[in-house]
Amino acid sequence: MPAPRRRLKPLELADVRIADTFWAPRQETNRTVGIRHQYQQCKDTGRLDAFKLDWRPGMPNEPHIFWDSDVAKWIEAASYSLATHPDPELQKLVDDTAALIASAQQPDGYLNSHFTVVEPAKRWTNLRDQHELYCAGHLIEAAVAHFQATGSRVLLDALCRYADHIARTFGPEPGQRKGYPGHEEIELALVKLYHATNDERYLKLSAYFINQRGQQPHYYDEEAVARGDDPKKYWARTYEYNQAHKPVREQDEAVGHAVRAMYLYSGMADVAAETGDETLLAACRKLWASAAERKMFLTGGVGSSHWGEKFTGDYELPNESAYAETCAAIGLVFFAHRMLQIEADAKYADVMEQALYNGVISGVDLTGTRFFYVNPLASNGGHHRQEWFGCACCPPNLARLVASLGSYAYSVAPDGFYIHLYIAGGAAAKLPQVPRPAGGSITVETSYPWNGDIRLTVSVAEPSKFDLFLRIPGWCRKHLLRVNGKTVGHRMVKGYARISRKWANGDRVELSLAMPVERLVAHPRVAEDAGKVALRRGPIVYCLEQADNPAPVRSILLPDKPRLAARFDKKLLGGVVVIEGTGLAPTQAGWRGKLYQPESALSLRPARFRAIPYCLWDNREPGPMTVWLPRA
Repeated sequence: MPAPRRRLKPLELADVRIADTFWAPRQETNRTVGIRHQYQQCKDTGRLDAFKLDWRPGMPNEPHIFWDSDVAKWIEAASYSLATHPDPELQKLVDDTAALIASAQQPDGYLNSHFTVVEPAKRWTNLRDQHELYCAGHLIEAAVAHFQATGSRVLLDALCRYADHIARTFGPEPGQRKGYPGHEEIELALVKLYHATNDERYLKLSAYFINQRGQQPHYYDEEAVARGDDPKKYWARTYEYNQAHKPVREQDEAVGHAVRAMYLYSGMADVAAETGDETLLAACRKLWASAAERKMFLTGGVGSSHWGEKFTGDYELPNESAYAETCAAIGLVFFAHRMLQIEADAKYADVMEQALYNGVISGVDLTGTRFFYVNPLASNGGHHRQEWFGCACCPPNLARLVASLGSYAYSVAPDGFYIHLYIAGGAAAKLPQVPRPAGGSITVETSYPWNGDIRLTVSVAEPSKFDLFLRIPGWCRKHLLRVNGKTVGHRMVKGYARISRKWANGDRVELSLAMPVERLVAHPRVAEDAGKVALRRGPIVYCLEQADNPAPVRSILLPDKPRLAARFDKKLLGGVVVIEGTGLAPTQAGWRGKLYQPESALSLRPARFRAIPYCLWDNREPGPMTVWLPRA
C-alpha cells in the first residue's frame, strides 16, 4: 500500500488541557449535565433497551433503523470525557452500555437492534434507504473511543467481529455484495478501526466503499429490483441525494444531504491520506471549494434546504429558511480537520474555527439540555431548542465533539508544533527534536475569543530546536509577535507564522491579533443578503436578539459608518463581549390604514442596539433574531 500522505498528526486528547472561559464551562456542562441527560433520554425512549433484543410486535418503542447510532455517539462522547476527566460513575454507565451492545451480537458477527428483532429477513436488502452501515460506523467509532479511554476490549472486539462480517459480505469477490452505504459514515469509522488495530483489512474495506460509490451498473438500481421495487420511483428522485450519482473522483460539487456529504468527504480525505491517493485528494479539494467557498453560511453552517436536508445551488443561502443542520456543521469540522492534517493550510483551520464558535455550539443551550437541529440566521421568534428529537442525531453528535475538542487544537509535524485554535490551557507534545522521555509542553494563557492577546510558555527538559507554527486567522488584518519581550521576524507559511529557533525552558511567546468589530458583506450572488451587512469580531459572528433591543430587530438599519463599540458584559449569558451602536429604525407615524407609501414618506429615527454572539441566541425569553442587517 502506498505511503501515507499526511503532514500533521493531531495530539492525543489526554495530552491537551482546556481551561478557558468559553470552552471549559461548556465541557463541564457537557460532562456533568449533558451526557447524563442524553443517557436518560436514550433510556426513556427505548434506545438502550433495544439492545436487549426482547422487543416483539405490538410492544411500544419499536427499535428504529438509526437508534443504534444515537447510543453509539453517546458512548463516544462519554468515553472522550473519561479520557480527560475520570469519573467512576460515568465509566460504569459506559461499561454497562458497552456490554449490553456486545450482548446483542449475533453468532455470525452481525450487530443491529432493528434488523435483528424487527425485520430480520431484510438484512442488507436496502442500503440506499436504511441505515445498517451508518449505524455500524457509529458503533465502530464508539468502540474505538471506549477502548482508548478505558482499555476495555469488550466493545472493540465485538465491533471487530462485526467489521469482519461486513468485510465478508461486501467486496469485489464472487458471492459478495457490491454495495455501499446510503448514509455514509462507516468509511471514516473503518479508518479509525484500522488505526486502533493496525489491521489493513479495515482500511481496504473503507477504500472499497468509497471507490465503489456511483459505479455502473448502479448498485442501488440492482438492489431495488431485487427487492421488487422500481428504481425509477426513488423517493429522492436522484442519487445526488446520497452522493452516489457518479464515482467520487468525478464529483466536484457538494450536493445532496449535507450530513451524508460531509461524512463521505471526511472518509475520502482519510483514505486519501492513508493511501497517498492523489486523485482522491484532488476530488476532496474540489468538493471543499464547492462547500466552503460557495455553499457555506457565515456561521459555518452547510445545507440550506429543509427538503432533503441538503445543499442547493451555489450562493443559495437563505436566512430565515436556512436549514444548516447542527450535524452538518459538525461534519464540516471533521472534513476541515482532516484536510488540515494533510495540507497544513490555515484555510481549513479558519473554517473549522468559524463553524465551532458559531454554527456548531449554537446547537446546544447553556444548560446543556436543549438543542437545535436547525440553525437559521433569522427568526420571527418561533424557533427554539428542544430537549430531544425523534431523529436525535444532533444532541450526541454535539456531546462527542465538545468532549473531544482538545484533539482539534494542536498538531505535531516532523519539523515542529502547530497551534490551530487558541484556547487557554495547554498541551504536551512529543516532538522528534525534543529529548525523550520528557518531551515538551506549551502553556496557553488567553481570553480568546473575547480578546486577541495570546501568551505561550514553552517547557522543555533541555534547549531544543524546533519550529513553532501559530495560525494567523483569516479574519485578522494585523498581528504582532514577540518572543521573550522582543519583536521577532517570522515567515508566513500557508497562514501560519513560523518561528524557528532553539527553545529554552520558560521561553515566552506573545501573539497579539487585532480584533476590531468588522462589518461583513456577502458575495454579490447571495441574493438574500444583497444590501445587508453582518457583524463579526474575531471568530464570533453576532446577531441582534429582541431581548436586548427596544426597536424591532428585523427593522433596524445599519448606517455605513456607525460607531460600534465592543465591551465585555460579565453578567450576560455567562460573560460575553457584546457589540453596541446606533442604527436607524422606521417610525410608525403615518402608517395607520396604509400598507404602502412613497419612499419620501418614510421616516427614520435613531435606534440604539446591542448584538450578542450568534451561538448564544435563544437562551432567554423568546423573540425575533437576525444576523444580517439592511444598510441604511
